[in-house]
Amino acid sequence: MAPRRDDLLEYEGCNFLRQRLLLSTLSGKPVKVKGIRNDDSEPGLREYEVNLIRLLDKLTNGTVIEVNETGTSLYYQPGLLSGGSLEHECCKQRGIGYYLEVLMGLGPFCKNPLSIILRGVTNNEVDPSVDSFKLSGLATLKKFLVVDDGLELKINRRGMAPEGGGEVFFRCPNRKQLRPLVFLDAGKIKRIRGTAYAARVSPAMANRIIDAAKGILLKFLPDVYLYADHLKGNQSGKSPGFGVTLVAETKEGVFYTGEAISPPVGSNKPPSVPEDLGVQAAYRLLEEIYRGGCVDSSFQTLAALYMALGRHDVSKYQTGPLSPYLIEFLRHMRDFFGLTFKLDYQKADEDDEDLHLGANKVLMTCVGVGFTNLSKKVL
Repeated sequence: MAPRRDDLLEYEGCNFLRQRLLLSTLSGKPVKVKGIRNDDSEPGLREYEVNLIRLLDKLTNGTVIEVNETGTSLYYQPGLLSGGSLEHECCKQRGIGYYLEVLMGLGPFCKNPLSIILRGVTNNEVDPSVDSFKLSGLATLKKFLVVDDGLELKINRRGMAPEGGGEVFFRCPNRKQLRPLVFLDAGKIKRIRGTAYAARVSPAMANRIIDAAKGILLKFLPDVYLYADHLKGNQSGKSPGFGVTLVAETKEGVFYTGEAISPPVGSNKPPSVPEDLGVQAAYRLLEEIYRGGCVDSSFQTLAALYMALGRHDVSKYQTGPLSPYLIEFLRHMRDFFGLTFKLDYQKADEDDEDLHLGANKVLMTCVGVGFTNLSKKVL
C-alpha cells in the first residue's frame, strides 16, 4: 500500500543519512532523500551507505528501497523489524562501529532477539571502535533494559584499516518496552582500564603505548590498569596497525572513553609513534571526563533515542555539552516522532571548587512516546 503523502518525509543532501534511516525504520514513516552529493565529482550514494541500506533490508521484512540511476535520490519505506540470526560483511570504508550504532538502536525492538556477526574494520580513525561500544555503548543500553540478560558484544578477530579482516558478534535481547530513566549524577571516577592492541606489528608497540598513557593517568588516579592485546595469525586481520582504547568508570556506572590509533597503511599521513598515541588517548579521556555528564559524548544520541522510545513517563538525563551530531538528531526526532526535548543549560560555577566539576552541563528531559514492540513474542 502506498504511503500517505503526509507520512512521507523529504530531505536534501547526504548529511545524517544514518539517522534518517534509523528513525524511519523505528517510526514506520517512509523517507525520501534527494540531491545526494549532486555537486560532488562523484555524485550519489557511497559504497558504505549502500552497505548500510542492505543491512537494514536484512533486518526487516517488506522494506521498499528505490534508488535512481545516478544514486542521487533514495526512497526508503521501512518494513517490519524481524531481527533473528544474521551475518553481514561491512564495507571497509567505514568501521564496524558505523553499523553498530544503528543495530544498538534497533536491537531491542526486533520481533526476534538479534544475533549478528559483523565482518570488516574494527578500528579506524573515523568511527568509534568496537572497544568503545563494548565498554561504554552497552552500559548505556543496559540502563534502559529492564533485564539485560542476553546482551553481548564479543570481538572474535580484530581488523585494522584499510583491509579489515575483523569479526564481531553482537547479541541483543528484544523488549516490549524500555523503562524511563532519571540519571542526574555521574559520580566520581573510581578506576581507569584500557586495552592497547597491536596487529601484525611488534608486541613492543602495545607496551610502549601503555607506558606513555600510564605516565599521564597515574598523576590523577592510582587505580589504572591497561592490558596489552597482541594479535597473531588469523586473529590479527589483514592490515598492520596499533592503537589504544581507554575507559574511565565512575561510582555510578558511567563509562567515558578515549582512544587513539595509528594511521592506516597507504595513507598520506606520517607514521605514528606509540608514545604519542598513548599520550593522545590519555588526554582525550581526560577531556571526556572534563565534559562530564552521565553518558560518553559518542553515545549521547543512543541515550536520547532510548529516552524518547520509553514508556509514557518522564525521563531525565544529564549530559556534557551537546555534540553537533546529537543536536541534529533531536531535530530528526521532532520530524519522525513529533517529540521535543526540554534542554536546561547548567553552567559550571568556577568560583566554588566543590561545584566546579568540569564543563557546562545540559539536563535533557522528555516524556517517552510509549513505543511498544508489538511484534515481540510473548512466552
